[in-house]
Amino acid sequence: MPNITASPPLWLFDLDNTLHDASHAIFPSISANMNTFIARLLGDGVTEASQAEVDAARIGYWKRYGATLLGLIKHHNVSAADFLHQTHDLADLRAMMRFERGLGRMLRRLPGRKILLTNAPTRYSREVLRHLGLQRHFSHHIAIEDMRVHGQLRPKPSKLMLRRLMRKHGASARRCILVEDTLANLRSAKQVGLRTVWVTQYLQMSDPIGSATLPRMRKRPAFVDVKVKSLRQLPARLHRLR
Repeated sequence: MPNITASPPLWLFDLDNTLHDASHAIFPSISANMNTFIARLLGDGVTEASQAEVDAARIGYWKRYGATLLGLIKHHNVSAADFLHQTHDLADLRAMMRFERGLGRMLRRLPGRKILLTNAPTRYSREVLRHLGLQRHFSHHIAIEDMRVHGQLRPKPSKLMLRRLMRKHGASARRCILVEDTLANLRSAKQVGLRTVWVTQYLQMSDPIGSATLPRMRKRPAFVDVKVKSLRQLPARLHRLR
């Protein structure tokens, strides 16, 4: 395994529930917006679909495709831009945010380049990063609109997208480290050969799908190299990533 100081890694950082607490207010608002969007989409033009129908579509597509949006595109010809705009239209984002102090200092202590890799849309994720004050720590900002392979959206946990990202940035899998709250994404990354860090601090509702999708397992699974509650613990755990 490469020495993390002799061969600086390429860090891939998730955003929501990794760099900040999206569960506090942001995810519930996105979830409500998503419910409204899908209820109208599945309705007959007069009456909206029931909550049970909405939940079945959201959770079913999320489990089948890794993202509800992919199912909506495939089965309902939904515009990705329209969906992302409506679901992430949040009135007072800054007031909804909760995050730890000292994340900038933590990022400075990590050797190597950092890339933000988020399944959130560009406009929203740039606003969140600006409020966090962390823009300067990331050499690249990859949002869901940027995760296209052969013209098709391929967000996390797409292995194809991860391989293409590594080729583009000239990094081998063993030099890349994914820092995430979502186990499905970490499992996929490990299968490609990346090292993995699981952040558990904000797991109360780690996906905008809702609590039904939360992992029951809190022990470190085999595909996770390092488990931390707080990102501020990460510099002290670097030796485990060597």
